[in-house]
Amino acid sequence: MASIKNDRRDFIKFSTLGILGLTLGGGIAISPYALQAEMRLRPPGAVSEDEFLALCIKCGQCLQVCPYHSIKLADFAKGHGVGTPYIDARERGCYACSAVPCVLACPSGALDHSCEKPEDIKMGIAVLEFPNKCIAMTNTPVPKGHSQRIHDFVNEQRNVTQLERDMLDKLDEFEGKQCTLCADMCPIPSPLGAISMIQASNGKKPEIYEGCIGCGVCEEVCPANEPAIVVKPRLTYEDYYIKGIKS
Repeated sequence: MASIKNDRRDFIKFSTLGILGLTLGGGIAISPYALQAEMRLRPPGAVSEDEFLALCIKCGQCLQVCPYHSIKLADFAKGHGVGTPYIDARERGCYACSAVPCVLACPSGALDHSCEKPEDIKMGIAVLEFPNKCIAMTNTPVPKGHSQRIHDFVNEQRNVTQLERDMLDKLDEFEGKQCTLCADMCPIPSPLGAISMIQASNGKKPEIYEGCIGCGVCEEVCPANEPAIVVKPRLTYEDYYIKGIKS
């Protein structure tokens, strides 16, 4: 009888260890997501990734106050950091609000309160990653219905703000014109210090400068099926364009 009990105890013990092993194995399977978490685009004022993950209490206050619905909360599919805020720039960039309300709403210091205005924001750096997709470089007019994807995103929100409506009105004005969307939709107060259109062989192309804050609006509004210009999170102008650090 004692032998049977011992066998049962051993079965439970090793079964539990086996389940734990499978769980850890699953962790290894999704580890690339964990490793790439630092490359997630965080809201304005986000401190270093390790510190951010330690400080963020996943309260969602930054999401609640964002007037452009730019901030999302990571789910299990995004790897570790479940419940932490991030921005999917292709879906909706950060529009660099003058008072930076997401930072003001953060109670834990995960978003540094020294970030008080758009010029203080340092989220990443924009890069013309896929020049072959840039319609400005081939002098192709902005196609009809280019903004439908963004209209659909706004219409899905429960409380559409006037700021969003104004943004859509401005966006629609580019239809049929030479594409300058990434430069002209840049939301920071001095956009020419961040991005401009320069002459290319058959048209124009975006050029990025030190004033770029990595807000991701250029990536959002790019009318190509896949964005020609993308944001590299957590990198600075010096990192990418001077030191040549790639991600």
